Amino acid sequence: MAKDVRPVHHADRRRDVMMPYAPALLVRRGSLLFVSGVTAAAVYHSHPHREEEFDLPRTMREQATLAMENLKKTLEAAGCGMSDLVAATRYLTDIGEQDDLNRVWAEYLEGHLPATTTVEVSRLATHPSCKVEISAIAVADSEPPITPRTRRRTRHARKGRTR
Repeated sequence: MAKDVRPVHHADRRRDVMMPYAPALLVRRGSLLFVSGVTAAAVYHSHPHREEEFDLPRTMREQATLAMENLKKTLEAAGCGMSDLVAATRYLTDIGEQDDLNRVWAEYLEGHLPATTTVEVSRLATHPSCKVEISAIAVADSEPPITPRTRRRTRHARKGRTR
């Protein structure tokens, strides 16, 4: 069954401003995918963390691009794409760099507007040099219904006995 996701807007919606998100998305059909936070660091890295695995770029634009690539790759692993995002929380260590993140975000989303929340935090857990982390929810097509398996015959049923 195909997914069905619809944007929700207020009746008094302003149309003279550009919004980088939808106020809400209504999921009427589909399977939800919950994506753990991704950063510019490799998704698969050592725990406890090893310093040599975190040679990260210094700019928000470069880190946002790597984080979006990690998000895209994770979505693709589940059979989804960026247009399947319905919600995202974006954590920044410097809210002054939000415009740089928004530019990269817009490039990857190509006009798609999931519901978003952006929060400034003092530090991200992955590594002190991480500037952005994005967690997300996407909607995938519902899986086709599983056909019921034929019940295995028991020893009693084979011999014509009933319980």
